[in-house]
Order: sequence, then C-alpha cells, then structure tokens
Amino acid sequence: MNDKQKKPQKLKARLPRGFVDRTAGDIRAVNEMTAKIREVYEHYGFDPLETPQFEYTDALGKFLPDSDRPNEGVFSLQDDDEQWMSLRYDLTAPLARHVAENFNEIQLPYRTYRAGYVFRNEKPGPGRFRQFMQFDADTVGAPGVQADAEMCMMMADTLEALGIKRGDYVVRVNNRKVLDGVLEAIGLGGDDKAGQRLNVLRAIDKLDKFGPEGVALLLGPGRKDESGDFTKGAGLDQAQIDKVLFFVGIKDYAESASRLAELVAGTSKGAEGVEELNFIGALVASAGYGADRIKIDPSIVRGLEYYTGPVYEAELSFDVTNEKGEKVVFGSVGGGGRYDGLVSRFMGQPVPATGFSIGVSRLMTALKNLGKLGASDVIEPVLVTVMDGDVEAMGRYQKMTQQLRTAGIRAEMFQGNWKKFGNQLKYADRRGCPVAIIQGGDERATGVVQIKDLIEGKRLSGEIEDNASWREARVAQETVPEADLVAKVREILAAQAEDRKRAGGDV
Repeated sequence: MNDKQKKPQKLKARLPRGFVDRTAGDIRAVNEMTAKIREVYEHYGFDPLETPQFEYTDALGKFLPDSDRPNEGVFSLQDDDEQWMSLRYDLTAPLARHVAENFNEIQLPYRTYRAGYVFRNEKPGPGRFRQFMQFDADTVGAPGVQADAEMCMMMADTLEALGIKRGDYVVRVNNRKVLDGVLEAIGLGGDDKAGQRLNVLRAIDKLDKFGPEGVALLLGPGRKDESGDFTKGAGLDQAQIDKVLFFVGIKDYAESASRLAELVAGTSKGAEGVEELNFIGALVASAGYGADRIKIDPSIVRGLEYYTGPVYEAELSFDVTNEKGEKVVFGSVGGGGRYDGLVSRFMGQPVPATGFSIGVSRLMTALKNLGKLGASDVIEPVLVTVMDGDVEAMGRYQKMTQQLRTAGIRAEMFQGNWKKFGNQLKYADRRGCPVAIIQGGDERATGVVQIKDLIEGKRLSGEIEDNASWREARVAQETVPEADLVAKVREILAAQAEDRKRAGGDV
C-alpha cells in the first residue's frame, strides 16, 4: 500500500461566464465618463442615491411567486429566515421600493440619480454580460409630461457633455398611450383582449430584428425562422396589421400627426397620448432643442409592456465597425419613460414616476470609437529606486517617496528584489514611469540625488546619432541637492506634459 500523500491538485483560475475583470484603463475611463454624467444631473437639480445590490425578490417583480426557486432572469438566494433575495435586475425597482418605504420622509417630486451594477441571470453572448453598469435618473411624484420633456433634454445635454456632437445622436420620443389608442381603434381594447394586446406588443418589439415584413407575420398568422421554428402570431387581420404598421412606421411625425390623431380619435387613451406628444414637442422646441436633437418618433417601441406614457430612447447615428468588419450604425445607448405603476405596487395608490437609464459599458464603447475616451491623463508614478536594504537607507528612500506624495506627485518606492538594480529600471520601463530617483552611497555622502528623465532618455536613445545633437537635447539625467528633489521632478514632469501637448497638436 502506498502511504505517500497525493500531490494536491492545482486550482484552475477561471472567470465565470458572462462576467469580466475590469482593468485600470477601463475603470478610469468609466470614472471619467460618469463624472461628466453626474455633473449634468447635478446641474438639473438631481441628488444621488445608493441602494443595495440585493433586494427581496418579490420587490423586483421578475419571478413567479409560487416557483421553488425564483431565478427567472435574476440571481437568487434564500436568507436564514427563508425569504428569497436577489441581485438587482435594474436600478428602477430598488428606487420604487426605497420611495415606498420612505414615502413620508422624502420630498415630492423626488429627483434622484443612481449609478451601479445590475445583474441578469441570462445566457451570455458577444457583448451580452451578466453584470453591467447602469446610470439612472428619475423623477418620482411629477404627473405632468413636462417632467418627461426635461428627461429628454437632460439626455441630450449628457451626450453633448461627453463629447458627442449634434448630428451624431438623437433622442426619440413615443407614447405608450398612443399605441393603446391604436390597439383600441382596431378592436383590441378591454380586459378580455389583454393577452392578444401583449402578443402585439411583443411583435412590435421585434421591429429592429425582423423589419416590417417579419413583424407583419408576427401580428398575423405567425412566423417561421430560418431553423424552421414557428412562432404563433397575434392573429390580426390585414386591416388591423396595416394600422399597427402605419403607427410604428411613422418617420416624420409632423407629416403624419393628423392621420394618427384621426386613427385614435374617440379612444380612451389615444387622443391623450397624441396631446402629450405634441406638448413634449412644444416644450423642447421652446427650450431650444430642435428635431435634430429631440424627435417625436412613433417607431420607438422599447419597454412598451412596462411603460405607461411617454417613452424615449437615446440613439447614436454614426457608423462603427463590428466584430465581422462590417459598418453598422451604433444605435441605442440608453432610454426610459414614464412608469406610473411601479411605485404603486407598494403603495396601493397612484404614484407618478419617469426616468431613464444609460448603459455605461455600451456608451463607453461608443466614446472610444469617437476617440473621446481611453486616452488616459493619468501619469504613472515616479519610481524611487533602492540601492541599499538597511533600515537607515530604506528610511531615506521612503522619506523621499513621501515628500513627492505630499507635493501631490504620484510616487512609489520599489518594493521588489532591490539587489538587482537593472530589474528596477526594467520595472520602471514596463510600468511607464516618467522619472526615476537614484541615490547610492556616493550620492548620499554628498547629499545629492540623481533624477533620471525616463521619457526623454528613451527618446534620446532612439533619435540622437551625434554629439552635437546630444548637447542640444534636454538633459535626460541630472544630479541635484536632496532639497531640490521635488522642484526638479516637477520641472521634468511639466516638460513632459508640454511634449505630450505638442505631440497631440493641442498648442
């Protein structure tokens, strides 16, 4: 019998599917972007709010209450009191819970913004993750569509603050009530037609994917896809289908407004929805937002099962190259609408609300495509090298490092194996350090330090071929008194900044 212990198996490092690690560059890009978004929201009078990542599952409304494990779309676990909790699916449902729970303490209208990660228990795919960041703004307790108009204006201002110029974006606005009016006008009003109405909404939601022809099939008898799978349709006749497609096919609202008003005339909600669209159009125009920035567009069908009034979507109109090398329009980076029923689930009384959500990761991709993000302004740290490892020497190196930090200069003392000095300079090169501080025994004896301009040194080694050029070039290494350390490092960093400015053409 072999008593020799088995060698323990090495644990395999692996990332769960649908999740990503974020690097320093991505984190800084997101921080830069969200800071600009936050500034716009603050200017509009919105205040921050943070809710936990976990909520009781029934508060999210994303599961069947009688299921053994409520994980349809959400990641769930059971608490020690046997109550189901889930990672938040979006940022809106937690806001609704917060408002309802603190209704007597908050001031209405309640204007708030939130940024954070949300989680979807769905099959991951290219560009489709199980964890991603959203940035929301909402107004709770404002029944008038002037609140919706303001949301659209804030979306436009946010995109411009991020460097997206006019002509590269548009905020499109629709109204769920108008569609309700269209459905009522074609005979789908009343509680007994709720299931058929839902099928119509789901068919319309496929407009971008299948086009008018595919949606017509889903509105009628049904559609068979390329694999042969058949999706049963909503069962509308051709006259009904034509009216629905007319509504979602409107491209110029001004030209079609009279016909649309005629179509929904006499319905309980349709006329009200048209009036609200016209009101929003008039408000944004009065504030100086033309149709090139905010446009009434009945083809916007996002979240029509969820929203109760105005619906809006921010869309980028410039081309990008996808993973197949094809030129495609970038499309939606966020949207929202009026959701008067969400807070009411907790309150048992009407509580109007409207808001929108920005997909941070998707918008960050768009900004990188435009060259508006990703060129980090972060300067890597000045490296204080280590020549001696005794306590006294280490104390001096640490003191230099702290002097630089106190002066507002990013700095680090080398923490690796200091005995091989060449490795320290290799580390500085890989790290992109702009300056290295060197003090050996000879320098210490005379109270000086060597300051090496690593950026200039790298340039000189590649460009200079003769002694005359060397004499005319900026010195790449200088010896200065210890007392002048901070001033000299500042001088070198300022010269490097000027070089970067000239290289970028920003004179």
